[in-house]
Amino acid sequence: MKFIDDPRRQFLIKALSMGAYAVTSAGFMQPVWAMGKVPKELVPGKSIYDLKGTVKVNGKQADEDTFISENATVETGANSHVIFAVGKDAFILRDNSKLKLEGEQTVLKSISLLTGKLLSVFGKRAKKEKLKVSTSTATIGIRGTGVYVESEQDKSYVCTCYGTADLQSNTDTKSIERVVSKHHDSPRYVMAKGAEGEKIKPAPMKGHDDDELALIEALVGRTVPFASGDDYNTPRKSSY
Repeated sequence: MKFIDDPRRQFLIKALSMGAYAVTSAGFMQPVWAMGKVPKELVPGKSIYDLKGTVKVNGKQADEDTFISENATVETGANSHVIFAVGKDAFILRDNSKLKLEGEQTVLKSISLLTGKLLSVFGKRAKKEKLKVSTSTATIGIRGTGVYVESEQDKSYVCTCYGTADLQSNTDTKSIERVVSKHHDSPRYVMAKGAEGEKIKPAPMKGHDDDELALIEALVGRTVPFASGDDYNTPRKSSY
């Protein structure tokens, strides 16, 4: 994915963080007063910011009042999506996707993207609050970061948008890599097949953008670290 010119991108990210813009289902920025929705921290008991089309939570069709717990299965159909938060983590689950969440007391411990595409931002965790994201071919150890993943039968795509993530092949203990990223620095494919120790491959930046990251960070009261040049491991508290 090609970023728009940096000065304009920075303006849009900051505008979004301040609640001036939102992202449409087609991926375009639009003033929120035209959409009737301001991206801001969700109130307690509220899980879903936006959804479109067929979205099921634990097998039942969801609406914007549906609560998504730390132990839930979320599915989307064709031409559908859901934008939601669980505790200090927030997500965009794209169409034709299935996601299984496991945790306790609003803290997620395990996320399985069985199929499809998921953009996530994760809050800081204590040492005992370990979190793993799994896909068809990869397991990702999360350390308070933003990650975009795609799960297909023959490969997975993993972009550590910022922060640190530990990547490992599900079938090859020698294919392992720690990725430290400030801004989409090292996207990777994790292949189902390949030589031992060589199943993790370089990949292009694709499928997600900074405006979406700014939106979901806002839902949990934070801003993206690169909006102001902050250290990538310490997303700032939102000011609104």
